[in-house]
Amino acid sequence: MFTVVIGGSGSGKSEYAEALACREAGIRYYVATMQPFDEEMHARIKRHQDMRKEKGFTTIECYRDLASLECAYADVILMECMSNLLANEMYGTEVMRSDQEILTAVFSGVEHIRRQCQSCIVVSNDVFSSGEQYDKETSRYQRLLGGINQKLAAEADRVREVVCGIPVIWK
Repeated sequence: MFTVVIGGSGSGKSEYAEALACREAGIRYYVATMQPFDEEMHARIKRHQDMRKEKGFTTIECYRDLASLECAYADVILMECMSNLLANEMYGTEVMRSDQEILTAVFSGVEHIRRQCQSCIVVSNDVFSSGEQYDKETSRYQRLLGGINQKLAAEADRVREVVCGIPVIWK
């Protein structure tokens, strides 16, 4: 089973995705992609860790190159979050990479994770509804994330958008 959960910042998507994962019996991995650069990020990571403290996840931090991640087979893997992974793949290397190289890294990583579990849940952000015009690089990031979300949603068995803590079933 492959599930994509998407939502805006503070929408409740993380809590919803974790609840989905906890419905699965057995071994649960949480693949965390947020690389902490400052105190705000450390605080956000801590809040997420506290939310899932008693939920039976083994956390694996992997900021990019998910295709190289090796973990024992799991019943469920929750990967959070695609927007962080994309940013890390775009900016976390010394060499500027093409869009195709970035997309290849992202999709091969997700496919690699999917092969290591019975159920995979990928969380992503909705960063498209502000209506603002952004600089060229931010627009590139949004375009890539939009394409990634579309491809993952097309491949997914289930797609859920969380709005104000309420899941909307799209697929």
